[in-house]
Order: sequence, then C-alpha cells, then structure tokens
Amino acid sequence: MNRSTERHVLQFCHGYDGPFLDCARQYASLFAGTGYRVTTVFLTGVADPEVAANCASDEVLFMEFSSKAIRGLKLGAIRELRKIAASRSFSFCIAHRFKPIYIALLATGLPVIGVHHAFGDYERGSRKLFANLFRKRLSLLGVSDAVRDDMRQCLPKWPTGRIRTLYNRIDIDAVQAGQLPGTQAREALGLSVNGFIVGNVGRLHPDKDQATLIQGFAKALPGLPADSQLAIMGTGRLEQDLKELANELGIGAQVNFLGQVPDARRFFRAFDVFALSSDHEPFGMVLLEAMAAGVPLLATACGGAKEVVEGVGVLFPLGDAEHLAQGLQHLSRLDDEQRKVCAEQMLTRLHERFSDQAVRNVFWHLPQVTDLTAES
Repeated sequence: MNRSTERHVLQFCHGYDGPFLDCARQYASLFAGTGYRVTTVFLTGVADPEVAANCASDEVLFMEFSSKAIRGLKLGAIRELRKIAASRSFSFCIAHRFKPIYIALLATGLPVIGVHHAFGDYERGSRKLFANLFRKRLSLLGVSDAVRDDMRQCLPKWPTGRIRTLYNRIDIDAVQAGQLPGTQAREALGLSVNGFIVGNVGRLHPDKDQATLIQGFAKALPGLPADSQLAIMGTGRLEQDLKELANELGIGAQVNFLGQVPDARRFFRAFDVFALSSDHEPFGMVLLEAMAAGVPLLATACGGAKEVVEGVGVLFPLGDAEHLAQGLQHLSRLDDEQRKVCAEQMLTRLHERFSDQAVRNVFWHLPQVTDLTAES
C-alpha cells in the first residue's frame, strides 16, 4: 500500500502508568495486518523510548502534559491534538477514559470510539450532557459487560448498539514466557518453597477489600495444609490497618506483605491459589495473568471479575469471609490431576475469550467499527 492510500487510526491515551501501557498495545494490535497505521498519543507522561517500543504502534507521540495542566478546559491539550489530527488523514480515533474522549471530540471532527475501564464515568450530569451532545460522533466500549451495563444505565436514550463490550486481553505466549517457575518465583519473593501459598495483587485500598481476604484466610487456616501463607503484593493507605488486622486475628506470621513488586505477573506461579476480593472490579487483568500461570482462581461474584472467572474458578459473595474461606479450603484439596484440568480449562477460556486473536475477531464485527471502516 503506498502512502497516498494508507489509512490512519489515532489512539489517544491518558497515560502509560500501571495497566494502561498494555491497553495501548492491546488496541494497536487490533490493526496488525489490516492496512491501517496506528498513531498512539499519550496525554501525560514524559517521552520514553521503552514505552514507545511496547505500544505495537507505527508511531508514538508524547504530549507530556502534567496532571495540573489538563484540569479545567484543557485548551492546551486541545490545541496540540488538533495539530496532530490535521497532520495525518485519520479515519477515526480510539480514546481511553473520559478526559481523552473529551479532548478528542473537541479537538477533532473524527468519529471517536471511547473505551471505558471503570464504573461511574457517566454518573455526573455534565458528562451525560457532553456525551449526548456528541452522540453522532461518539460510540462507547466497556471492558466488561458490567461496565457496559453501567454506561447503558447512565445513558438510557442511547441505542444499545452504540455501547458495547470489548474485553481486555493478554498476549498469552508472551505472558507465559515471562513467568518464572514456581520454586524460583517463591525464592525471589522470600516465600516458603514447600508451603501452600494464597496470592493477591492490588492496591491496599478499600476497593480491593483485602480485609475480607485476611479474615477469610484466618477462618480457612484450620482446614488448609500446614505452612499455609497469604502473600499480598501491593502498597496503599490501608497497609498498616491490614497488618494490624492480621495480628489481631493471630495470623500476622502467616500474612506476607510483599510491597510493590515490579512486573508482578512474572511471579504468579509462586501461588497455589490466586484470590481477588475486590469490590466490583471493572475487569481484573490480574485474573488473566493468573490464568496464564495455571493458578486456580477465587474471586468475588460481582463486576467484571465474575465474567472472567465463572465456569473456570470459584466465586464467592462480596465481603463474605465465610464463603471465601470455604473456597480456599476447596481449592487446597485439588490433587495434581484436578489442578491440571483446571489449568487446561483456564487456558481454553483465555484463547476463546481473552486472547488478542479472539478480541480482534470481536472488534472487527462491532457495528461502530464496521460502519467506520466501510466509510473509510
């Protein structure tokens, strides 16, 4: 394809912190082999060649705005994006989170596919008004059915076809290739090589509800194997409260607070069970990474986590330490053959629903995408 007939897609991201660098990769990879060239633009964050190399994009631009600079009307960001949009013949824009969606719609005349990674983005009246003003150019994707349904509830006059689901996904082979063998991962984390390890990854924040996890682990301990431990990766404002809770329950020595672990998914094979106790997780990328590691799952039966785990793991009611404990005890009794079958089921689920290829197939059949690509 010569340059005069190239088609371009603009991907506009708030930043590349946490999981959002891989989000940029996920969406850019949708266009591999399609004839579209992807320009990914980051609103915040300093220019970083390593970030650019991991975006799977043809071009990566860094606007380098500070969080302070994009409060209020964001006029500087609007001007900058307008220049970028005018310099290439973009067919449409994919924007992640509300602020980039807002800027993209005001800075360009492009159709915008807005991707939402959290609940409540359209609860505010001002945001509902904005979305309705730009409804002809804007369509929305939620990272789970739970997020999609939350947006549909907030925007009841929108046709349901313009608010759809596109799951998060992982490059399964790449994730597995980077995961350390179990013993090596345990040694690196300072965990018992022969113990029964329950793992959790997330901010130490009320939304992640590690308090229920610690309470459930304490209740489960009498029925768990000897030398059972709970390993929690992450930092946050509740760290001291959670440590005190573990001590009050008499299990301080069995609960390991590992702090912030860079590239945590590399160590998931250290765990015998991966437990997610979050309050209405929009999706739960860590669940996919644990599935890739072949680790049995235990998660709350709400939000996007339910959609990931149901049928291949154990679910328990939000905040229910008793049922969480029962789930831990059940998973601790799996023999080697049962764990192997569980790992195979999870890998099948990944390939069928949460792989790059599976989601690419869904994306190119979404009505908002087929309409845009037919026009371009």
